[in-house]
Amino acid sequence: MIRKLRLRNFKCFADQTLNLGQLTMLSGLNGTGKSSVIQSLLLLRQSYQQRLLPNKGLALNGDLVRIGTAQDALFEGAQEMQIGFDLAWHQGIEAEWRFDYNRESDVMNLASKPVNRDIFQTSLFKDEFHYLQAERIGPRTSFETSDYQVRQHKQLGTRGEFTAHFLSLFERETIPNHLLGHDSAKSNQLRAQVEAWLGEVSPGTRLSFKSHSEMDLVSLQYSFTSGKMVSNQYRPTNVGFGITYTLPVLVALLSARPGSLLLLENPEAHLHPQGQVQIGELIARAACGGVQILLETHSDHMLNGIRLAVHSGKIEPDKVKLHYFRREERNNQAFFEVVSPQIDRDGRIDHWPEGFFDEWDKSLEGLLQPRRMNGYGNGV
Repeated sequence: MIRKLRLRNFKCFADQTLNLGQLTMLSGLNGTGKSSVIQSLLLLRQSYQQRLLPNKGLALNGDLVRIGTAQDALFEGAQEMQIGFDLAWHQGIEAEWRFDYNRESDVMNLASKPVNRDIFQTSLFKDEFHYLQAERIGPRTSFETSDYQVRQHKQLGTRGEFTAHFLSLFERETIPNHLLGHDSAKSNQLRAQVEAWLGEVSPGTRLSFKSHSEMDLVSLQYSFTSGKMVSNQYRPTNVGFGITYTLPVLVALLSARPGSLLLLENPEAHLHPQGQVQIGELIARAACGGVQILLETHSDHMLNGIRLAVHSGKIEPDKVKLHYFRREERNNQAFFEVVSPQIDRDGRIDHWPEGFFDEWDKSLEGLLQPRRMNGYGNGV
């Protein structure tokens, strides 16, 4: 498990260190650096996949992330034209990468000594990894397949585009993490567990697949149970958006083996509050079972799901790290900082920085204020 990440001269950060837990939650206003943390890990993995690591440089653009130019990656106020990523794992393994900015060629060349090659046997660089970006695949009449990504490497795609293919191939495999077993599931097989957890989003949801190998496509349909009654099968385009959007998140969590690394952006998208709380709890249970999860979210319901999991003993509080990103203006300059509240065994948080999931309280306070009267005798 990665326990520490340090960013130097990368995007909005001059020098920022983050302690990572089994479950790390990143929150904050838009444009405060949350995504930059995830992108730093993606850049290292992408560079290794493109064979620029361990010896050449940084792959700024690829299938995982597209930063743009080297100048886009470099901190605007950098005193030296060099980006640095430092990682430390719990096994005592450490790695430091330095990349020099070449103005003429606009590339980032490796400037540090090659790291221990054992680093590239960790989950960050191997198949025990999933990254699901915020903009995932929505409802479609069919979904693409990939024998290389799915059958050989068990990947879902960064947008979850291979999820239907993944499920159609591995639906009967037993989920590797028994802590994630849903009480209402018919078995511990992947498909049964996915359907049970989907029931927290939309009760009674059932899945069916049909392969169209001649077109490299697989179709997915939903049906719904009520008692002993089963509905007709429906295309995803005729069903709520949130079900298809949540499906890759559930599959990634339920299929991940202990020791895997999951990077999840906004898993709460298109979910109602109850569903967000349940997914938050599932994420916490997966982390307790040995999967390391880096979660970016804007949802207080997701946070509450994690807090409830801590409160009920489903995950120890010391396995959860909370980081709140904020930006301040000083002397006409923007400064970015990270505040890290602590969570205790009862799920309580020791302090709430300004802006840290406090909008509900602010709105309630505004509603409790007496109404002002305008010139026409109406409240304003």
